[in-house]
Amino acid sequence: MAATALIHKPPDQKAEGMLHISLVGVGGDKIAEGTWHRSCKMLELFRIARRSKPRLQISLFYGLMKLNSQMSLEFLDQNLGSVLLTVCFFKAAKKEQPFGVGLAFAAIKDNGSVVTWGNADHGGDSSSVTDKLQEGVVQIAGNASAFAAVKVNGSVVTWGMFFSGGDSSSVAEKLQEGVVQVAGNVNAFAAVKEDGSVVTWGTADRGGDSSLVADKLQEGVLQVAGNGFAFAAIKKDGSVVTWGGAYHGGDSSSVTDKLQEGVVQVAGNGHAFAAIKGDGSVVTWGYADFGADSSSVADKLQKGVVEVLGNTSAFAAVREDGSVVTWGKHTSGGDSSSVADNLQEGVAQVAGNYSAFAAVKDNGSVVTWGYAASGGDSSSVADKLHEGVVQVAGTSNAFAAVKEDGSVVTWGDPAYGGDSSSVADKLQEGVVQVAGSYGAFAAVKVDGSVVTWGNAANGADSSSVVDKLQQGVVQVAGN
Repeated sequence: MAATALIHKPPDQKAEGMLHISLVGVGGDKIAEGTWHRSCKMLELFRIARRSKPRLQISLFYGLMKLNSQMSLEFLDQNLGSVLLTVCFFKAAKKEQPFGVGLAFAAIKDNGSVVTWGNADHGGDSSSVTDKLQEGVVQIAGNASAFAAVKVNGSVVTWGMFFSGGDSSSVAEKLQEGVVQVAGNVNAFAAVKEDGSVVTWGTADRGGDSSLVADKLQEGVLQVAGNGFAFAAIKKDGSVVTWGGAYHGGDSSSVTDKLQEGVVQVAGNGHAFAAIKGDGSVVTWGYADFGADSSSVADKLQKGVVEVLGNTSAFAAVREDGSVVTWGKHTSGGDSSSVADNLQEGVAQVAGNYSAFAAVKDNGSVVTWGYAASGGDSSSVADKLHEGVVQVAGTSNAFAAVKEDGSVVTWGDPAYGGDSSSVADKLQEGVVQVAGSYGAFAAVKVDGSVVTWGNAANGADSSSVVDKLQQGVVQVAGN
């Protein structure tokens, strides 16, 4: 990760207790510089670094030491007058299901520990594995009622409803090391190991049992994606293996010939899958009415697609020219004709909830469509969505947008997080990430604190762990 901390005191350094700091990228490019008093916290430096690339997350290093926003500058060598800090930019890991389906949250702190809250039975209570969540966690995946945490040593820790994968004892020996990714669907998990094999657990007929394709999952798997009831694995030769609920995409026999090679991405919605091939074409399968039948837009999916995202019953594909193509259940966003003129170019990313979509354009504006009450209609906050948006997240029936100034805008069903007025003062600045559960949102701020709102029983009430969410949080996952 590395660049380094030099650094000689400049001969003209006169102000007592002051420190000249330069922020540079990994390649040595200068991001910012200035002078601060040693009693200051790193928080201001994090803010400055983040403003340079607001669409990305950051880590800040002094030599090989990873810094957190609550550190003061006092820890630096008192003999130094000038310091070089390295900024590492990275994209936030995408949630396999782009909206919340469960009732709890799990937060990773900068020391690798995990804090959980929300519905106790659905993963909000992790007391049964507390000793395993004290350090070393690097990724958390959730499904409707359980969580799975990947640790830096490649082991996996699970908790929540046993039938949804909260109990992984049946495959415990396979999860002791070597895991590089975990994906969830509604009631099961699939883990990809560094040797390219896959381990599954949870509800059997929803993908927890992969015995029918076990021979194809022994090696060569690069990535696994889940939808509501099934899984799809991309292998290094570009082929796809599917299992789980047959009618929901677990059976891909109708498109087998198209999935033998060349697949580079698979996305799921509630009931179907869509695969992007290397030539930019898209292949769909699963429940026909909910996105598996893409014949109405087939001519637009022959080439040029770079990303596909699903909600429960529709898909939206972003093309290389920045246009968007939609299909699936019309009332859930499969029909975007009402905003078609706004989706012809410039779309950078799309987010979904249960029955609506929100597209972020490269000018920072947002376009919404789908079921109006769930966020498809954003007219009540239209003036706040004309520019500056860098991320959108969903609960089941609402959206939250993070702007480049760190403020948050919400809309959709008030009971599911669409109304954030109770915490409005805390969402005016400094927010760097928002995650959703079924009915609540959690926002991570640049100082490592967390703000929650929405349905109290779905994780909006974080009062039981408020002392642990005041600082040091680097990522939050909702299930």
